[in-house]
Amino acid sequence: MITRVHLGSFGGPNGWRHASAPAKSGPPKDPAPKPAPPPPPGWRRWILPVGVVITIALLFAPTMLAGKTSSYSYSQFTQKVNAGQVASVTINDKGGVDGKLKAGGSFTSQVPVALDTTGVLANLQAKKVAIKATRTGSSFLSILLSFLPLLLLIGFFVWTGRQASRQLAGGLGGIGRSKAKVTDSERPETRFRDVAGYEGAKQEISEVVDFLRNPERYRKAGATGPGGVLMVGPPGTGKTLLARAVAGEAEVPFLSVSGSAFVEMFVGVGASRVRDLFTQARKLAPSIVFIDEVDAIGGKRGGNALGTNDEREQTLNQLLAEMDGFDATEGVVVLAATNRPETLDAALLRPGRFDRQVTVPLPTQSERTAILKVHARGKHLAPDANLDVVSRGTPGFSGADLANLVNEAAIHAVREDRDIITAYDLDAARDRIILGRRDSSNALLPEEKQSVAVHESGHALVAALSENGDPVAKVTILPSGMALGVTEQLPEAERHLYTEGYLYDSLAVRLGGRAAELVVFGQASTGASNDLSGATDLATRMVREFGMSPVVGPVGYGSINPQYLGPQEITSRPYSEETQRLVDTEVARLLREAEERATEALRSHRDALDQLTGILLERETVDGSVVEAVLRGEHVHGVALDKRNAAAQA
Repeated sequence: MITRVHLGSFGGPNGWRHASAPAKSGPPKDPAPKPAPPPPPGWRRWILPVGVVITIALLFAPTMLAGKTSSYSYSQFTQKVNAGQVASVTINDKGGVDGKLKAGGSFTSQVPVALDTTGVLANLQAKKVAIKATRTGSSFLSILLSFLPLLLLIGFFVWTGRQASRQLAGGLGGIGRSKAKVTDSERPETRFRDVAGYEGAKQEISEVVDFLRNPERYRKAGATGPGGVLMVGPPGTGKTLLARAVAGEAEVPFLSVSGSAFVEMFVGVGASRVRDLFTQARKLAPSIVFIDEVDAIGGKRGGNALGTNDEREQTLNQLLAEMDGFDATEGVVVLAATNRPETLDAALLRPGRFDRQVTVPLPTQSERTAILKVHARGKHLAPDANLDVVSRGTPGFSGADLANLVNEAAIHAVREDRDIITAYDLDAARDRIILGRRDSSNALLPEEKQSVAVHESGHALVAALSENGDPVAKVTILPSGMALGVTEQLPEAERHLYTEGYLYDSLAVRLGGRAAELVVFGQASTGASNDLSGATDLATRMVREFGMSPVVGPVGYGSINPQYLGPQEITSRPYSEETQRLVDTEVARLLREAEERATEALRSHRDALDQLTGILLERETVDGSVVEAVLRGEHVHGVALDKRNAAAQA
C-alpha cells in the first residue's frame, strides 16, 4: 500500500488535529516516607514450622523408636515359649502380648482371652519367663496429644484467614474504605508554570485556586465558589496535570482517585468508598478531590432494561448526594476529568454539582512548541533541531504524543551511537509514530520500486503545482509500516477553515499518484487503494456535510454513526435512497474531475515527472526543495539529498 500523509484536518473541530500534556520542570521530589507499621512479634513466624514438626513426631516417632518388632500368631507364640526362646512378656487385660526374645529382638502377639488361659500362664512359668501384667487406659496427656494435630490444623486455618483479611485492606471493615491517594498540602510541586500552553483553561480554572485561597472574598460578596469543575478533553491533553497544578497553586491537600476504584464485586462497596472519600476531604478542608475518568461511575442511569439495581447506579447516587450536601464553608472542591462528557448523567452536570466545564483541547502550533521545549529539557539538541518546524509537522498531537516523539528521537540518536538529538532524529521519530517502524528487510522488486517512485512523484508534483495546496515537505520510497512510500505536506500555518478551492486541490493531490501511473504505465495498480479511500471520504463530506455540490444543494446531514449488532452493521441515514443516489453520483463526479486535473497537470510536466522519478530511485528520500527545483528545470543530481548523511556529517 502506498500512503500519502497530509498533516492537516478537514471540517473544523471534527477533523484531525493533535494535542499535548506538559511535564513538570526540574527533577521530581521524593515523596515523604510513610511511617512503617509495627513489625509482628518474632515468635509468630515459628508457630507453623514447630507445629508441623510436632505433628510429624507424634505420627512417626513411636514406630521409629520401637525398632524391629515381629508379630506372631498365638500358635507361633506358644512354639517360641515351648522352645524356651522367650525371655519376658507383658500381658494386658485384653490379651495383648509384648515380649522380648532371649536372642534379642521383640515381638507382639495376642492371647485369646475368650478361652482358658491358665495353661498359657503355667507354660510361661514352667519356662521361667518373666511375666508382667498391665491394664489398658488413657491418660490425660495421651488424650491431649491425640487432639494436638486437630488443634494445629485449626490454628493454621485461623492464621491464613487473618492474612487474607489483612490483604483486603484491613479486614472486612476495610473493603469500604476509599483508595484515594492523599497528597499533603506541602507536597504538591506542580504549578501553572509547569503546564505549557492552555492559557485559556488555566485562566478559567484559576478561580478555583482563588476560592480556596481567599474564601472570605466570596462570602463578603455573597457568592459561593464552584463546587465542582469538570475537565473535558481528548486523551493525553494534560487534564490530570492541570488538576495537580491547581492543588499546587492553592497549596491544599489533594485527594486523587480513579473512577474505577469505586466499583467492586461486592454490593454497596462503591457507595461506601464515596462516603469515606468525602469524609476524608472534609477533615482535610480546604482540599481538592480529583476523580479521574469519572465516566466509569457517572454514566447515564436507566440503561438496564431489566430494571434491576446496578452497583454503579448506587455509587453515582451516593456521589450526587455527597456533592449536594456540600456547604460553601467546607472549602472542598471536586475536580473531575473525562474523555466522554456525552455519557455522563444529566444530574451530575447540573449547576450546584459540577458548576462549570473546562475544555482542555488539543494544543495549537505555538502551544506544541512550548510543550516540546518542556519535554526537551535535560536533552542535548543539535543546532539544526528546530522545534518550531517539529510543531508545524505535528498537528493533532497531544502532549503525551509530543513527549513520546521526543523520547523516540532520543532512542533513535542512541541507536546511531550519538547523545545529541538532531533534526533527522526528530523527523525519524515522527515517521515512526505516524507511519510505523521502517523495515529494511521489506525490499521491493525493481519494477515495484519503479512504480512506487512514479506514484510518489505524481503526488509531489501535483501538490507543488496546486495553487491552494500545502507545500511538500518530504518524499520517500522507503517502506514504513503499511506504507510503501510517503509524500508529506506541511501547512505553513495552522488552518481552522478550508475553502472549496483548497479541498478541490486536495482531491487532485490524493489522486496524483494514480494519475502518474496512468500517464507513465497506462494502467493503475493496487498501490492507490489508500489514496482512493481517503479521497472518497473527503468528497463524501464535501457533498453531504459541506454543501459543495450544486446538484444536492446547500444541505448538511452531518456524520453518520453506524450501529453494530453482532456481525451486522446497521447505518441510519437522515435522508432517502434518492438523495443517497445523488450523493453517490456527485462523489463519483468530483473524483473523476480531480483525477482528470491531476492527469492533465502531469502530462504537461512529463519531463519533471521522469526526472523526479529518477532522483527518487537514486536517493530514495528527497525534501520539498528538490521538487521545486525539478519543476524549475534545474539539475539536482549533485545535491546532497540524504538527510541521514547530512546529519552524520554535521
